[in-house]
Amino acid sequence: MKSFKIGEKVGFLHEKGSAEIVQILGSQWVIIKDSEGFEQKRNTTDLIKIHGFDYQLNDISLPKDFTKITRKKITSEPSKKQTTWEIDLHIEHLLDSHRGLSNTEILLKQMHHFRSKFSNAKNQRIQKLIVIHGVGEGVLKNEIRTFLHRQEHIEFFDGSYLEYGKGATEIRFFYK
Repeated sequence: MKSFKIGEKVGFLHEKGSAEIVQILGSQWVIIKDSEGFEQKRNTTDLIKIHGFDYQLNDISLPKDFTKITRKKITSEPSKKQTTWEIDLHIEHLLDSHRGLSNTEILLKQMHHFRSKFSNAKNQRIQKLIVIHGVGEGVLKNEIRTFLHRQEHIEFFDGSYLEYGKGATEIRFFYK
């Protein structure tokens, strides 16, 4: 059973968009205010929490019999022995300051960093690349996926929700 709090941001399991919890109506129903400002009654089973930059695995209510996943931090330049790389494209992790940059300039910097790491991963025959792009408006995610659609010998899909929320893409490489 998911528990939500008033003011919490949520996404929808079966549709695009996000909303904010404005009222709790028992254990299975809430009133949300969507991004257009409309209020709706929704079943909690159709909602997922949207975690910000301070996302922690402990914030998710897991079944009692679930084995806890530990997240291993990978440095920005992983060794060749690793088969999985993880890159975080939040601009705060790429630049000391992004003050004065337009959204377009930020997106270009993020995409340049992504393409560079993607190419390095492919050249070093890495098995899996996890790209943390965040949720936001979905612009960076769409740009990444547009790039990936043009690539060969890979598959990609949403990263593990339990580890990354809705803000990651997992890429698997296939080599001959």
